[in-house]
Amino acid sequence: MGSTRLPGKVLRRLGGRTVLHRVVRAARDSGVLDDLVVATTTEAADDAVEAECARIGVACHRGPVDDVLTRFLGVLDGRAADTVLRFTADCPLLDPALVRRVARIFEASGVDYLTTSITRTLPRGLDVEVVRARVLRAIDERATEHHRTHVTSYIYSHPAEFDVIGVTVLPDRSHLRLTLDTEDDWKLIEAIVDRFGDRPVSVETLSDWLAGHPELVELNAHVPQKELSQA
Repeated sequence: MGSTRLPGKVLRRLGGRTVLHRVVRAARDSGVLDDLVVATTTEAADDAVEAECARIGVACHRGPVDDVLTRFLGVLDGRAADTVLRFTADCPLLDPALVRRVARIFEASGVDYLTTSITRTLPRGLDVEVVRARVLRAIDERATEHHRTHVTSYIYSHPAEFDVIGVTVLPDRSHLRLTLDTEDDWKLIEAIVDRFGDRPVSVETLSDWLAGHPELVELNAHVPQKELSQA
């Protein structure tokens, strides 16, 4: 709830659901998860996130505000998970089919960490990350400063220490921005949901439709993404 650029964004409503609910639903619809947990902060404002988790029937873990890695490790405590998929709660257009495809590539590859964002070809807001739980635990003693906020950034910033691969999905659609961090992002996402309704939409369908509506793509084309060190 404490987003600096768009406070309260995860509980805004799109097509009858909150942004958080849409992310949770897409993750579940991928069919590759045994368990799903929302990791939020201990700040009073995030009592509302915990309440939303109870309403939509998903587990909630609460931890430090800026030390998100510690939050994730708290989720793993008491769970027997060996693989972790990470989703950010401000990506309401997450594609379940894409999540499923990336998870299968990860399992077939046997690597420590896989991401779609090392060489970006997907729209921002549809990225998928998969990491071994043992690797997250291993970086706890090494990750400092902004690496603790971004959870996995230490891994891909130190590829000599881990077995890391990046997945690209062609054609290149990286010019599209489909994450929610500003009011202009909201205008585009609202327009998409108005067109497609409550159902998840594949990255192919979505990008094809946006290709015919350049005026919508321009709504948030100017929005800069924060650098890792700005966290």
